Amino acid sequence: MKKGLITCLTLLLCAGLFAQDSTETEQRGKFKRENIFLGTGLNLGFANGSFNVGLNPEIGYSLNDWLDFGIALNVNYFSQNASDYYPTRFRNFNFGGGTFLRIWPVSFLHLQIQPEYNWINSSQKTGSLPSATFHYGAGSLLLGVGYGTRIIGRQYQYITLMIDVLQDAHSPYRNNNSNDPLPVFRAGFGIYLNKKH
Repeated sequence: MKKGLITCLTLLLCAGLFAQDSTETEQRGKFKRENIFLGTGLNLGFANGSFNVGLNPEIGYSLNDWLDFGIALNVNYFSQNASDYYPTRFRNFNFGGGTFLRIWPVSFLHLQIQPEYNWINSSQKTGSLPSATFHYGAGSLLLGVGYGTRIIGRQYQYITLMIDVLQDAHSPYRNNNSNDPLPVFRAGFGIYLNKKH
Protein backbone atom coordinates (compact mmCIF):
# COMPACT_ATOMS: atom_id res chain seq x y z
CA MET A 1 0.00 0.00 0.00
CA LYS A 2 2.80 2.43 0.93
CA LYS A 3 4.74 1.61 -2.25
CA GLY A 4 1.67 2.33 -4.41
CA LEU A 5 1.00 5.63 -2.66
CA ILE A 6 4.65 6.72 -2.93
CA THR A 7 4.71 5.78 -6.62
CA CYS A 8 1.50 7.75 -7.25
CA LEU A 9 2.80 10.84 -5.46
CA THR A 10 6.10 10.64 -7.36
CA LEU A 11 4.25 10.44 -10.69
CA LEU A 12 2.06 13.41 -9.75
CA LEU A 13 5.11 15.45 -8.76
CA CYS A 14 7.00 14.59 -11.98
CA ALA A 15 3.99 15.40 -14.13
CA GLY A 16 3.58 18.70 -12.31
CA LEU A 17 7.22 19.63 -12.86
CA PHE A 18 7.08 18.82 -16.58
CA ALA A 19 3.75 20.61 -16.91
CA GLN A 20 5.11 23.71 -15.19
CA ASP A 21 8.01 23.90 -17.63
CA SER A 22 5.84 23.54 -20.74
CA THR A 23 3.20 25.91 -19.34
CA GLU A 24 5.74 28.65 -18.75
CA THR A 25 6.99 28.45 -22.32
CA GLU A 26 3.51 28.22 -23.85
CA GLN A 27 1.48 30.60 -21.69
CA ARG A 28 4.05 32.60 -19.72
CA GLY A 29 2.22 31.83 -16.46
CA LYS A 30 -1.16 33.21 -17.59
CA PHE A 31 -4.27 31.65 -16.09
CA LYS A 32 -6.88 31.05 -18.78
CA ARG A 33 -10.53 30.95 -17.76
CA GLU A 34 -11.42 28.95 -20.88
CA ASN A 35 -9.18 26.08 -19.64
CA ILE A 36 -11.53 25.43 -16.67
CA PHE A 37 -13.92 22.56 -17.27
CA LEU A 38 -17.03 21.24 -15.52
CA GLY A 39 -18.40 17.78 -16.08
CA THR A 40 -19.43 14.49 -14.66
CA GLY A 41 -18.53 10.87 -14.97
CA LEU A 42 -20.81 7.88 -14.72
CA ASN A 43 -19.13 4.74 -13.44
CA LEU A 44 -20.15 1.13 -13.65
CA GLY A 45 -18.46 -1.90 -12.12
CA PHE A 46 -19.46 -5.52 -12.05
CA ALA A 47 -18.11 -8.96 -11.30
CA ASN A 48 -19.57 -12.33 -10.36
CA GLY A 49 -22.44 -11.52 -7.97
CA SER A 50 -21.54 -7.83 -7.50
CA PHE A 51 -22.63 -4.53 -9.03
CA ASN A 52 -21.44 -0.91 -8.67
CA VAL A 53 -22.94 2.26 -10.17
CA GLY A 54 -22.11 5.89 -9.42
CA LEU A 55 -22.02 9.55 -10.40
CA ASN A 56 -18.79 11.61 -10.31
CA PRO A 57 -19.11 15.39 -10.79
CA GLU A 58 -15.77 17.11 -11.44
CA ILE A 59 -14.15 20.50 -11.90
CA GLY A 60 -10.74 20.78 -13.44
CA TYR A 61 -8.19 22.72 -15.41
CA SER A 62 -6.34 21.85 -18.62
CA LEU A 63 -2.81 22.98 -17.93
CA ASN A 64 -1.68 22.32 -21.49
CA ASP A 65 -2.39 20.01 -24.44
CA TRP A 66 -1.50 16.85 -22.51
CA LEU A 67 -2.35 17.42 -18.82
CA ASP A 68 -5.61 17.93 -16.89
CA PHE A 69 -6.05 18.02 -13.12
CA GLY A 70 -8.93 18.71 -10.79
CA ILE A 71 -11.26 17.70 -7.99
CA ALA A 72 -13.93 15.01 -8.28
CA LEU A 73 -16.79 14.06 -5.97
CA ASN A 74 -18.57 10.74 -6.04
CA VAL A 75 -21.76 9.03 -5.01
CA ASN A 76 -21.86 5.23 -5.41
CA TYR A 77 -24.13 2.28 -4.78
CA PHE A 78 -22.54 -1.16 -4.45
CA SER A 79 -24.22 -4.53 -3.94
CA GLN A 80 -22.80 -8.00 -3.57
CA ASN A 81 -24.87 -11.15 -3.24
CA ALA A 82 -24.16 -14.00 -0.86
CA SER A 83 -22.52 -17.06 -2.37
CA ASP A 84 -21.82 -20.67 -1.45
CA TYR A 85 -18.36 -19.62 -0.27
CA TYR A 86 -19.32 -16.42 1.57
CA PRO A 87 -22.82 -16.25 3.07
CA THR A 88 -23.01 -12.46 3.64
CA ARG A 89 -24.94 -10.11 1.35
CA PHE A 90 -23.71 -6.47 1.14
CA ARG A 91 -25.58 -3.30 0.15
CA ASN A 92 -23.33 -0.23 0.38
CA PHE A 93 -23.97 3.45 -0.26
CA ASN A 94 -20.95 5.74 -0.24
CA PHE A 95 -19.96 9.30 -0.96
CA GLY A 96 -16.54 10.86 -1.13
CA GLY A 97 -14.09 12.91 -3.08
CA GLY A 98 -10.54 13.34 -4.20
CA THR A 99 -8.28 14.67 -6.90
CA PHE A 100 -7.53 13.42 -10.38
CA LEU A 101 -4.79 13.73 -12.96
CA ARG A 102 -5.32 12.89 -16.64
CA ILE A 103 -2.32 12.59 -18.91
CA TRP A 104 -3.00 12.63 -22.66
CA PRO A 105 0.10 11.16 -24.36
CA VAL A 106 -1.80 11.26 -27.67
CA SER A 107 -4.95 13.21 -28.51
CA PHE A 108 -7.33 10.24 -28.14
CA LEU A 109 -5.74 8.25 -25.28
CA HIS A 110 -5.36 9.17 -21.62
CA LEU A 111 -3.98 7.74 -18.39
CA GLN A 112 -5.81 8.58 -15.18
CA ILE A 113 -4.67 8.68 -11.56
CA GLN A 114 -7.38 9.33 -8.96
CA PRO A 115 -6.74 9.12 -5.22
CA GLU A 116 -9.93 9.51 -3.19
CA TYR A 117 -11.52 8.91 0.19
CA ASN A 118 -15.04 7.48 0.70
CA TRP A 119 -17.48 7.35 3.61
CA ILE A 120 -19.50 4.15 3.44
CA ASN A 121 -22.85 3.10 4.93
CA SER A 122 -23.11 -0.68 4.69
CA SER A 123 -26.03 -3.03 5.27
CA GLN A 124 -24.93 -6.64 5.72
CA LYS A 125 -27.10 -9.71 6.05
CA THR A 126 -25.97 -13.27 6.74
CA GLY A 127 -28.47 -16.08 6.25
CA SER A 128 -31.63 -15.69 8.37
CA LEU A 129 -29.95 -13.32 10.86
CA PRO A 130 -31.19 -9.70 11.00
CA SER A 131 -29.36 -7.11 8.90
CA ALA A 132 -26.50 -5.21 10.52
CA THR A 133 -25.53 -1.64 9.59
CA PHE A 134 -21.97 -0.30 9.64
CA HIS A 135 -20.38 3.11 8.95
CA TYR A 136 -16.71 3.41 8.00
CA GLY A 137 -14.24 5.17 5.69
CA ALA A 138 -11.80 3.88 3.09
CA GLY A 139 -9.11 5.25 0.81
CA SER A 140 -8.75 4.26 -2.83
CA LEU A 141 -6.24 4.85 -5.57
CA LEU A 142 -7.83 4.35 -8.98
CA LEU A 143 -5.45 3.88 -11.92
CA GLY A 144 -6.59 3.42 -15.46
CA VAL A 145 -6.43 4.04 -19.16
CA GLY A 146 -9.08 5.49 -21.42
CA TYR A 147 -10.16 6.72 -24.80
CA GLY A 148 -11.69 10.11 -25.52
CA THR A 149 -11.74 13.43 -27.31
CA ARG A 150 -10.93 16.80 -25.86
CA ILE A 151 -11.04 20.26 -27.39
CA ILE A 152 -9.70 22.74 -24.84
CA GLY A 153 -12.07 25.69 -24.57
CA ARG A 154 -15.07 23.70 -25.86
CA GLN A 155 -15.93 20.16 -24.62
CA TYR A 156 -14.60 16.72 -23.76
CA GLN A 157 -15.81 13.13 -23.42
CA TYR A 158 -14.05 9.94 -22.43
CA ILE A 159 -14.41 6.29 -21.42
CA THR A 160 -11.96 4.97 -18.84
CA LEU A 161 -11.26 1.54 -17.35
CA MET A 162 -9.71 1.72 -13.86
CA ILE A 163 -8.93 -0.49 -10.87
CA ASP A 164 -8.25 0.31 -7.23
CA VAL A 165 -4.62 -0.59 -6.52
CA LEU A 166 -4.82 -0.07 -2.75
CA GLN A 167 -5.83 -3.12 -0.74
CA ASP A 168 -8.30 -1.57 1.71
CA ALA A 169 -10.97 -4.23 2.19
CA HIS A 170 -13.63 -1.52 2.76
CA SER A 171 -13.04 0.19 -0.59
CA PRO A 172 -16.19 0.46 -2.74
CA TYR A 173 -14.08 -0.73 -5.68
CA ARG A 174 -13.03 -4.08 -4.19
CA ASN A 175 -14.86 -7.39 -3.79
CA ASN A 176 -16.01 -7.65 -0.16
CA ASN A 177 -15.58 -11.43 -0.13
CA SER A 178 -12.12 -11.85 -1.66
CA ASN A 179 -10.72 -8.26 -1.60
CA ASP A 180 -9.97 -8.55 -5.33
CA PRO A 181 -10.18 -5.27 -7.29
CA LEU A 182 -13.38 -4.73 -9.28
CA PRO A 183 -13.00 -3.19 -12.74
CA VAL A 184 -14.50 0.31 -12.84
CA PHE A 185 -15.81 1.60 -16.16
CA ARG A 186 -16.32 5.36 -16.15
CA ALA A 187 -17.76 7.45 -18.98
CA GLY A 188 -17.40 11.21 -18.59
CA PHE A 189 -18.36 14.34 -20.43
CA GLY A 190 -18.20 18.06 -19.81
CA ILE A 191 -17.78 21.58 -21.10
CA TYR A 192 -15.21 24.33 -20.72
CA LEU A 193 -16.05 27.79 -19.46
CA ASN A 194 -16.34 30.59 -22.01
CA LYS A 195 -13.70 33.25 -22.50
CA LYS A 196 -14.17 36.55 -20.72
CA HIS A 197 -15.38 39.28 -23.07
